[in-house]
Amino acid sequence: MEKLNLEWVLLTRGESVQWLTGTYVGPLYAPVAAMNRQGQVTLVLPARKADITIAADQVLPYEEKWHSTLRDEQRVASNAVLLGALPQPLARVGGEWTHLGPDVMAACNDGEISNIEATIFQLRRRKDPDELRMLRRANDANRVMYALAREIVQPGVNEIDVYNALHAAAVSELGEPLTYFGQDFRSNARGGAPRNRRIEAGELCILDLGVGFRGFYSDNARTIAVGGEPSEKQMQAWQRVSDVFPLVESFAKPGASCQQLFNQVQALLDQSAPWVFNHHLGHGVGLAPQEGPHLNPYWDDTFAVGDYFTAEPGLYHEELRMGVRLEENYIMTASGVEKLTDYPLGL
Repeated sequence: MEKLNLEWVLLTRGESVQWLTGTYVGPLYAPVAAMNRQGQVTLVLPARKADITIAADQVLPYEEKWHSTLRDEQRVASNAVLLGALPQPLARVGGEWTHLGPDVMAACNDGEISNIEATIFQLRRRKDPDELRMLRRANDANRVMYALAREIVQPGVNEIDVYNALHAAAVSELGEPLTYFGQDFRSNARGGAPRNRRIEAGELCILDLGVGFRGFYSDNARTIAVGGEPSEKQMQAWQRVSDVFPLVESFAKPGASCQQLFNQVQALLDQSAPWVFNHHLGHGVGLAPQEGPHLNPYWDDTFAVGDYFTAEPGLYHEELRMGVRLEENYIMTASGVEKLTDYPLGL
């Protein structure tokens, strides 16, 4: 705020409010927060959530329901409570442009609000110890899901039954409902939601699994050879994808170019034609399933201490039935990366 000469910051995106205050209220509600240049935080929460443990100097309720029915205009209601608690008009304000309404704009001097979304996303990249604890806990669910998958992904099992069993395992491990569940549960396919379809022997089943734990996400992938006996070509593809991780771990350091790493991996996997690698190499994970840093040719990010990111190389082709994707998670330290996903990697 000092660097941008801001007196106020208004956070109207739910993940940003959670990042600042530790508040998770779920997707049905519209929390909002403001912080002044002295670091004092005013937080507006749904009335029934106003007593949860948070980090704020002032917590105010808004009416999110009338007679047990969710109100359609919650954002207007929470904004009104927040603006009523702040001096008017506000001057030198920073806000998240894609989540601002005309009521907030009108409360600012001359309607001017500096767009700080890019700054917030950049700040959210560095994971603090409390955030790492949440992300590690989310990954505990992935660990038990992959262990179970290696038992139940057999010829004849229905993709939907695998999905249901993995969801149940994740809920049991975390001891509470998930705040998200995804991503890829198909056999003989690049990915996608489970189908009412039986898995066949000889296929490769890509499981790219993620859960939401109190608003934090997990995201990593394993590939299983259905029937337990991968073909020679499937093993070759697995080995070539596995060979990417030593490259990632030796290259990734604070200040290194994510785009340059992507290009090196692309060139390496292009040697496996006609098998193809045609998606990003990875991304950050946190309060969104995909955030910075972007291991992607469309961004030019550089690694920084505190980045929690994935590396997910893959090779796909019909002759592989349908391909191999493996995904590891790393945290960037001052001396390089630490791998966080110690689950078995083999087919």
